[in-house]
Amino acid sequence: MTALSDRASAPVAVPDAPRVARRIAGRSSDPMQPRTLVLLAFLLPALAFLILFRLTPIVIAIGGSLFTQNLAGETSFGGLINYAQLFADERFWNSLKVTLIFNLIINPLQILIAFGYALLVMAPGKGVTFFRAAFFLPMTLSTGLTAVLWNIMLDSNLGPVNAILEGLGIGRQPFFLSEHQALGTMIAIATWKGCGYWMIFLLAGLYRIPGELYEAARIDGASRWHQLVHITLPQMRRPLAFVFVADTAINFLFFAPVYIITKGGPNGATDLLMFRAYENAFTFINWGRSLALSTIILVIIGVIAAIELRLFRDKEGADA
Repeated sequence: MTALSDRASAPVAVPDAPRVARRIAGRSSDPMQPRTLVLLAFLLPALAFLILFRLTPIVIAIGGSLFTQNLAGETSFGGLINYAQLFADERFWNSLKVTLIFNLIINPLQILIAFGYALLVMAPGKGVTFFRAAFFLPMTLSTGLTAVLWNIMLDSNLGPVNAILEGLGIGRQPFFLSEHQALGTMIAIATWKGCGYWMIFLLAGLYRIPGELYEAARIDGASRWHQLVHITLPQMRRPLAFVFVADTAINFLFFAPVYIITKGGPNGATDLLMFRAYENAFTFINWGRSLALSTIILVIIGVIAAIELRLFRDKEGADA
């Protein structure tokens, strides 16, 4: 009892609380911890790439659009004169109209077909491997090669497509030579080329949907259509938002087939803004106006992308 009472009455050593607090604070506030260094090592190259190859060209384009050039090649600050000249140019407004029509048609068309592709290759059964290869194959061809191939195939005199149409009694079609068919034909070949690419992103989103949701729906007797509307589409909002924004940006920059096949014709039917920017820079050597066009394209893409993201965010928030 004496030993126990002596131990109980002995003073207990209490650590210096302020000193311990300082040590903990020193450790937690150290910015150069190994984990922080590792994160910086991974982030800095990507950040440098973003600044060098994305943000810097945007700043150069916006700044360059405020300068003008004379016939001698001398550059001077002109303010908004390039924009004023563009807004007074009827060819600019025609290019803007053609570009908007092109994107209003091709963006939902590509995503709708790509989503159908993704649903088809997700379904179990024979032939899925064939469809995956068939849908993905156009993506393996370069844009320039795709334009050359379709230009040959749709040739009004020697093209095999027109030979087939003539054999069916439909008659030969002018395709790229027609003011009324050129833009639609350009949309068709761009859709054929791009749907397989967007299918990959949508297919990845479909694979992320938990299978338990579909199993519970089947137990409740839900049809495939109800599963699509009430499970697949709500779960695919984020992948669809990404694909919508990325597809919009890429199609506003659509250029190579127009340059290779139609040169903006016939009669301005395929004169997209990107081709107009190229022509101003390399045909008319008017870099200021070309950069002004590039800036306008960037602003349009930003506005449409913001609207698309807002629409998807509103839908997601309404369901929450």
